[in-house]
Amino acid sequence: MRMLLERVNSPQDIKGLSMDELRQLCKEIRQYMVECCAVNPGHLGSSLGAVELIVGLHYVFDTPTDKIVFDVGHQAYAHKILTGRREAFKSNRTRDGISGFPSMKESEYDAFGAGHASVSISAALGLAHAAKMQGRKEQDIAFIGDGAMTGGMVFEGLNNAADSNLLVILNDNDHSIDDNIGSFHEYLLRLTTSRRYNNLKKHVWEKLGEGRFRDKIRKFVKEMKSHFVSDFGGAVFEALGFRYFGPIDGNDIESVINALSRIKSLPGPRVLHAQTVKGKGYAPAEADKTTWHAPGKFDPTSGKRIVSPASAERYQDVFGQVLLELARQDSRVVGITPAMATGCGMTLLASAMPERFFDVGIEEEHAVTFSAGLAAGGMRPFCNIYSAFSQRAYDQIIHDVALQNLPVVLCFDRAGLVGEDGPTHQGSFDLAAYRSIPGMIISAPRNETELKNLMYTALHTDGHPFIIRYPRGTGEGTPWRDAGYEMLPIGKGTLLREGSDVAILALGPIACRAVEAAESLSAKGLANPAVYDLRYLKPIDEDILSLVCSKYGRILTVEDGTLKGGLFSAVCEYAALYACKADISGLGIPDSFIVQDGQKAQRRDCGLDAPGIENRLLEMLGSGPAMAGK
Repeated sequence: MRMLLERVNSPQDIKGLSMDELRQLCKEIRQYMVECCAVNPGHLGSSLGAVELIVGLHYVFDTPTDKIVFDVGHQAYAHKILTGRREAFKSNRTRDGISGFPSMKESEYDAFGAGHASVSISAALGLAHAAKMQGRKEQDIAFIGDGAMTGGMVFEGLNNAADSNLLVILNDNDHSIDDNIGSFHEYLLRLTTSRRYNNLKKHVWEKLGEGRFRDKIRKFVKEMKSHFVSDFGGAVFEALGFRYFGPIDGNDIESVINALSRIKSLPGPRVLHAQTVKGKGYAPAEADKTTWHAPGKFDPTSGKRIVSPASAERYQDVFGQVLLELARQDSRVVGITPAMATGCGMTLLASAMPERFFDVGIEEEHAVTFSAGLAAGGMRPFCNIYSAFSQRAYDQIIHDVALQNLPVVLCFDRAGLVGEDGPTHQGSFDLAAYRSIPGMIISAPRNETELKNLMYTALHTDGHPFIIRYPRGTGEGTPWRDAGYEMLPIGKGTLLREGSDVAILALGPIACRAVEAAESLSAKGLANPAVYDLRYLKPIDEDILSLVCSKYGRILTVEDGTLKGGLFSAVCEYAALYACKADISGLGIPDSFIVQDGQKAQRRDCGLDAPGIENRLLEMLGSGPAMAGK
């Protein structure tokens, strides 16, 4: 029974609850999260650990007038449940359901949307200055986890916050940190947040007046406080002009409310450091924090995960195994990841050769430039970043890697449509974004064996940065483990199916769907399409383009990237340059942000499955010249 939670429809409904009732509410919220996420998967572990902090914030502050900006949003489930979306939470991350991340379109309580890490402090600081300039009285709060604190953007925001009233809640759920807070920590927290202490301090400074004596006293006090605070992790914040409070037990609702109530009225930038347990209150999640960050479906009673059998291995697992094999063959090979070792499959290298593995934290920009430095020093770095996150390192890819022609292998996992994480995570833009960079090699494997061979080819290609992009999920089931290594000539594609009538130019695994569509039409006697896998977007295979432009009256390009700027654009540019007379149509991700849904449904809606390709071919063949990019 969730007697309390069922009566909560807004933060106003919790403000009259007693401390015991608040503890019960936190318990009910956790139970509800587990029940919902068991059948409708989401980011569970972080949100379980943040319940008391979120309940405390809504209890002490006046939301939505006071604004909470969540970093990433993996921690924000309790916030959604408390702010009028309790029933809607059952539809979390589903088509037409609520987003798994904060969304300004979704609720007035979501002050700023965020699906990528390290944005909260800058965004909350912007809100604070906007309120000040417009004469609004509000508290602006950045809610950030210790993982996101590694991002360089965080320190850029902190560096500019000295003249603000920004409050930063640091949710520290790293279980390896010493949790022996002790009585002196509690005493320091009570002292530094005490209204009497702060009024006395203000009175003392006023009595001292201006002058060198006051400056010396102030400097001495600051140095002494910094000395004490440094023992507890606050020296960096103090150096940047923030007042540091904590750490507190972030899973004790009474401690959270007491600390927030004391800090609320203090002026200037403040940091409250709260230690929490990731997965708090659900034993399986507490025991295996990595798996239960996003566990998929599971039995809520036993904690047993429900894993569907896969017909093929995931691309990330292929990448991880091949990287380890290449590292054993070549002492120059190193792996770099911005906090995605498990997700990208690099844990194999980390375990077998820890000295050749670098997890730099949530620092995509640093990951790329660090890789560039490794390459300049004679190493062969494989830098693996999710496609959507690579956008953060665009300047570094141009300036630090491509401009200097350094042999950095940029592996873009989760390219194309990624599913339920929604528009913040779709890998839609990498093909278009990086095609314009001089000297860049851009490739997309059709299957697992091609991924293996492209990694081998990239390792043995000198003088150019090399992008390999591949999708989330399982491959085509090819016997990649038994296949020998093969160099795949740069800028050369391959013919997959002979045909007439129309030519399909495809890039990546979607070439397999193009073959399926062509075989279906041929079996029905409706058409006999030829299918080419270009394999490389840059340099593109101009021999194939010349052939299809001269041989076929109709050409269809198929890609799992944005239609504008990618393969379709490249083929149209070639056709314009060489006066190709063929009618060219394109299938790809349309000029819009693709909403959350299953990958299969997203591909169907974009026409990027075999039936969608077949339908487009029928349109082209049955109604004359197709509309380019239709």
